[in-house]
Amino acid sequence: MADIVELPDSPKIGRARRVLLRRLIDFVALPATAAAPQDRSMAGDILLDMLFHATEEERIFCAQRLKITKEAPRRLMRYLAQCKVEVARYVLEDNEVYDGSDLCEFIDNTTLEHRLLIARRKRIDPAVAERLCKRDEPAVLKALLQNNGAVIPEAGMDQLVEHSRKHESLTALIIKRLELIPSQAMAMFWWSDGATRRAILQRQAADRLELVDLCSDVFAIAAEESWNDPIATKTLQLIERRQRNRRAIRQSEFDSLEHAVEVAAEKGLNPEIAQEIGFLAGVKPVTIAKILSDAGGEGLAVLCKATGLKRAYLPLLWKALRRPMELDTGEPHPQFAYVRETYELLSVAKAQTTLRYWNWSLSASYAPRPAADVSSEEELAPAQEQYSASERTARLVFGR
Repeated sequence: MADIVELPDSPKIGRARRVLLRRLIDFVALPATAAAPQDRSMAGDILLDMLFHATEEERIFCAQRLKITKEAPRRLMRYLAQCKVEVARYVLEDNEVYDGSDLCEFIDNTTLEHRLLIARRKRIDPAVAERLCKRDEPAVLKALLQNNGAVIPEAGMDQLVEHSRKHESLTALIIKRLELIPSQAMAMFWWSDGATRRAILQRQAADRLELVDLCSDVFAIAAEESWNDPIATKTLQLIERRQRNRRAIRQSEFDSLEHAVEVAAEKGLNPEIAQEIGFLAGVKPVTIAKILSDAGGEGLAVLCKATGLKRAYLPLLWKALRRPMELDTGEPHPQFAYVRETYELLSVAKAQTTLRYWNWSLSASYAPRPAADVSSEEELAPAQEQYSASERTARLVFGR
């Protein structure tokens, strides 16, 4: 092969050892039909013992010679993969002899440079990808996300989304992965850049039409029971067509959601009015607080479109937050222009799904636990945190 160097001469090593090392390397590299497995295994054991006492150049030569062979004994190949990266690179990135167990061991016991080579392998199974995702190593995570041959499991994507809170450059790569699910995307929305946020809003939100049809008769059943089941009520709130809270409108000092926004634009958005806007819009205090405090402002576009607020009310909300509408030159402020464009691009159905998903998941962080004795709660809580989409999303957004 063109990139294989000759076995180097060394004044410290006799010719006999160099010749023997070369012969053993050639033997273990023979095709499968050219040597008996027992002989190959014995030769591999002898070669491995010689490599313990070899120079770095000799190990590099061996790794180059065995770069693509699948027949060399696994113990020998595992040793080469865990040598210094100058040696390991020849076998670790391309050789298919290693299984998931081997690669997970290398991830735990080698260096960042080794893990970078693993992340670039042509095929990466879910167990190996998840092990890579556990480490906070941006270069490795980027290489993994850019690798179309990697299969990233849901638990690994959860970890990647969590890493992206600190390393925002990951979000643009994560959004391109087919393994990303809506709960992860909706959590990542809050710390993503504008382009990634827009991609999340357009690609990850569903219109819920099939769910609404499937559960249409359940709303009547829940109403007959006076909505006394909090779990059913919370779930139906995520599915139903109407967004605004009609009961809150009857109890509010404002005539409508539009009236509340108009007053906020005139007087400024104090906590009381902000909370009232949330009630009228049918969302929890933590959700409206997250939307109104978000620096990007795309959440305002979602809120307006989901609740049926006409486009004229978006600048009123922007004004209520005392954010600039124009630059000193009189031109529209680019951030507001971007948010206004987001409003126009969103469909009502997808905006409602997004708002309800936020409301459903974010409020899980503050939802009271159901009454239960301590022992049963301790037993159930770990499973709820691990498997519940709303619990996982809330923890991703607000941190652990």
